[in-house]
Amino acid sequence: MIQEQLAHLPEFLPDYRPFPPAKERTAWQGLPLRAKQRFLQAGKAALQTPIAPLPLSLWLDFTHTGRRTPWEAAYFSRRARLCALVSAECVEHEGRFLDAIADTVWAICEESAWQLPAHNSYVRDTPQLPLPDTTRPIVDLFAAETGALLALTRYLLPDELDTAAPGITVRMEQELDARILPPYFTSHFWWMGNGAEPMCNWTSWCTQNVLLTVFLLPTTQQQRQVAVKQAAYSLDCFLKDYGADGCCNEGAQYYRHAGLTLWGCLEILSSIVPEAFSPLFHEPKIKNIAEYICNVHVEGPYYLNFGDCSPLAGRCGAREYRFGQAVGSDALQALAAADFRADADPDHLQNPDGSTHINLWYRLTTAFAEEEMMAYSAAPRHHLTVWYPSVGVYAARQGSWVLGAKFGSNGDSHNHNDTGSITVYKDGRPFLIDIGVESYTKKTFSPQRYEIWTMQSAWHNLPTFDGVQQLPGAEYAAREVCTDKNSITGELAGAYPPIPGLTTYHRSLSISEQGITLRDETDYPGTVELTLLTEQKAAPTADGFAVGTLGGIRFDPAAVTAAVTAVPITDPRLRTAWPETIYKITLHFQRMLNLELY
Repeated sequence: MIQEQLAHLPEFLPDYRPFPPAKERTAWQGLPLRAKQRFLQAGKAALQTPIAPLPLSLWLDFTHTGRRTPWEAAYFSRRARLCALVSAECVEHEGRFLDAIADTVWAICEESAWQLPAHNSYVRDTPQLPLPDTTRPIVDLFAAETGALLALTRYLLPDELDTAAPGITVRMEQELDARILPPYFTSHFWWMGNGAEPMCNWTSWCTQNVLLTVFLLPTTQQQRQVAVKQAAYSLDCFLKDYGADGCCNEGAQYYRHAGLTLWGCLEILSSIVPEAFSPLFHEPKIKNIAEYICNVHVEGPYYLNFGDCSPLAGRCGAREYRFGQAVGSDALQALAAADFRADADPDHLQNPDGSTHINLWYRLTTAFAEEEMMAYSAAPRHHLTVWYPSVGVYAARQGSWVLGAKFGSNGDSHNHNDTGSITVYKDGRPFLIDIGVESYTKKTFSPQRYEIWTMQSAWHNLPTFDGVQQLPGAEYAAREVCTDKNSITGELAGAYPPIPGLTTYHRSLSISEQGITLRDETDYPGTVELTLLTEQKAAPTADGFAVGTLGGIRFDPAAVTAAVTAVPITDPRLRTAWPETIYKITLHFQRMLNLELY
């Protein structure tokens, strides 16, 4: 799709100018007062925040323990500091922040490596090397982010920075020329695409930031031509893994790094060569990718989540708004504008799990779109039923109820063994939940991934057979899936390894304004153990459980043995979405189970 447009590529490729340089004051002075105040407040706070040290011992902490947080917290804080300082200087333009900007730039340039310790390998899915090789830079997600950040900083404040620290822009260019450009042009990193090999959010995310670096710097025409052609190939490799329906198999949270960075790539390319790349926004598949986030949105901050995603997948904002504008989606523009107006932290400064706060391009895109989003008055709306056959994701709404179901396979990117699992919301609040994932460690993306409890089917709303759970892989999938406006059914036995006596486990779900019904039928000769997870406390009743103040779960107590266990939540990442305690309901039954959620 993308490479076909290379036939329209001209010989000369201009600079990318997403915003005016800071010395062109009219546009910066015209930003909304709210945005300028936000930037100045963050900039003043950054002046009071010292540059975080990155000693070797922090890198080795990951090597020895597998913990990612100590290094990454310091690493990200440096880049967040630079974002805040540059934004503030562009707004005020009196030189108050320049020395601190130069100090932060210098510190980043002095780092031995820009890739994360968790990404310090040259071959996909192989163990990380204990230390970085400074002679062979790796372009990972955050080396690419760092490149784009420095390139945009240099683009916005070139003369100002060289006045404060003569020669510093040359140093920035030297580091970018060593760490980003030659590796991209002369090496092949796995995320750049390789025929039929599956890609993921890395492809569009890294490509977006490399394109920013190439077209914000004074690169040669030859470099620009090569970059565009490589980007087109990479993006086609990325798009091949999407069905025509546009479903993101990595989930709502990763849409921000997958579908939205696809928009970022197309935005850069279409700004540089509109005649070649702007028509891509009219492709139905691109529009479907854009609108995915609307269709898995529940209400307020909540999304139907699966895999490594949190139900709090982050508010929409300027990037979604611009994507909606580009593809002609009123629904996406309305959701993005409404979400932005409701967001007390539009620059994502308080999101400990995200990385959008280190991207200066995102932050400034928000400021320059703010006035337009504040004025956009259309109300968000949802489809009553959505079915994504490419991934097996189903969403349905009736009255106060929202049902999400994943009837695909266990072969997704950021996969959990969750085929057939469901999430349920009532009155915009979680009723049956998908926990998500704990803080990333070395183990998260290793052969030991499924030893982690949150990845296992026993910790989803699914059955277990005498301790036997689902297995990972695309071959472990739902079959005979049928969907209707208010129902979904499917055969789940194939998501499990061979189990003596088990040939069928048929799950049926339906939704109405009164609630949701679940019917599970099996030929398993033993006792089935079904897990149901709730955020609100599950309290026993005569015919089931009350679920906090939301409602309840009803079943035949003569046919079911039930128990509830309090599950403490201590992991910092999980605590961003869940309270200190969630609840695990365990139902033991034979052959058939009927549940009513009311």
